[in-house]
Amino acid sequence: MGRGKDLNSTCSSESVTDIVDRSQQSICPTLGSRNHISSKASLWSGFFTSTFSVFEHNKESSVSEKKAVHSRHNVWTTVRRVMTSGSMRRIQERILGSRRSGVYSSGGDIWLLGVCHKISQDQASDDAVTSDSVAGFELDFSSRILMTYRKGFNGIQDSKYTSDVNWGCMLRSSQMLVAQALLFHRLGRSWRKTSQKPLDKEYVEILHLFGDSETSAFSIHNLLQAGRPYDLAAGSWVGPYAICRSWETLVRLKRETPTPQDQQLPMAIYIVSGDEDGERGGAPVLCIDVASRHCFQFSKGQLDWTPILLLVPLVLGLEKINPRYIPSLRATFTFPQSLGILGGKAGASTYIVGVQDENAFYLDPHEVQQVVNIDKDDLEADTSSYHCNVIRHIPLESIDPSLAIGFYCRDKDDFDDFCYRASKLAGDSYGAPLFTVAETHSSNSVRHGNALNDGSRLVVDNADVHVPDEEGAQEDDWQLL
Repeated sequence: MGRGKDLNSTCSSESVTDIVDRSQQSICPTLGSRNHISSKASLWSGFFTSTFSVFEHNKESSVSEKKAVHSRHNVWTTVRRVMTSGSMRRIQERILGSRRSGVYSSGGDIWLLGVCHKISQDQASDDAVTSDSVAGFELDFSSRILMTYRKGFNGIQDSKYTSDVNWGCMLRSSQMLVAQALLFHRLGRSWRKTSQKPLDKEYVEILHLFGDSETSAFSIHNLLQAGRPYDLAAGSWVGPYAICRSWETLVRLKRETPTPQDQQLPMAIYIVSGDEDGERGGAPVLCIDVASRHCFQFSKGQLDWTPILLLVPLVLGLEKINPRYIPSLRATFTFPQSLGILGGKAGASTYIVGVQDENAFYLDPHEVQQVVNIDKDDLEADTSSYHCNVIRHIPLESIDPSLAIGFYCRDKDDFDDFCYRASKLAGDSYGAPLFTVAETHSSNSVRHGNALNDGSRLVVDNADVHVPDEEGAQEDDWQLL
């Protein structure tokens, strides 16, 4: 992913405070050209300038404190009406992309983290069945844990940063992926959020782990500390490879130097990205013996196998994703082990959780919210800021080529099923596998058919850039590789 400031799209726009916060944040290069973005930023700037000038005019022209208060109330009422009007929504959608997608109600089936929501296209089909499927998808989507920018937390390390606005989107996206892994591990894939209290204790404990303080095991404070060897620092943007390695380090540190208040990640973690120096060519190879070793070490020699989190950082092109990889990316969401993708637009990371036809659905971390630290024993806590009902989508072909795929395997049988699916996918990839599976680190053979090629590779951010075979490369836009 390229570097850049983050586009702050939102899950809701009811609050005037939120509108002010977002108006002060720069717009990221997430849509169109830089000139196009510049013009859009100017449009927003002009709108907010004119809007707030109206507010100042009313304030200065008031003849009494009571009239001033009344005037300001009227002006903000006008702002709300303008912001929620049809014309303004159309402007926002052109700049930020669709907020609530209508694409899923009329398209093909939706795959959301390994679960298929069947959306019928047959006119003769039962509308009630289709409606139930759409409702099921919406509930499933809104039950995924959302992590966004926060403001008002204690300073990070020795810096003065009390907010991660404009630089923490990859950190938040990665927190979402790991949170889903914990959710699946502790509550199962069928869990759905509810408004009923008391809340599930396991659910509350998961949210507590991601609080914005050093006392929460998987806070951005601790993630940044663990990621220093990979140049993670407050105020700096980070790529998928570095964030994956940072999680590996954080989990190891929590396991090696536990403290009474710490909760460890209840699973091994394996970063599938070639060797440490990134010297292996071709697609990354998931080695079964390496996964087994991670599980054995995680259990301190007590078990041959444990739950395992697989993270696969990839770079699938330069300026844009090579279209040859899109079918395979789409297919990963059909895996029961799917945890989605860390990716999005250049410099603006999101958490992609589902696909339908040529579109991907994602959770957006770019909303600014006040810090919330949930106590692990507070079963009456307000957790609304950790979920989103607004369904956004992006064309798969528009995803930045720098990304990371996640998978969670509960046990050895689940891992074996994953390996079978991944190997079959590699074999059906027409010479452009995302990654392959081998029995051992030194094995030259790939399970269920050899899907490796002798293509070259460019190292970007220590991750593999896959270059297809010469014949196929001539047909692609990035043939200069």
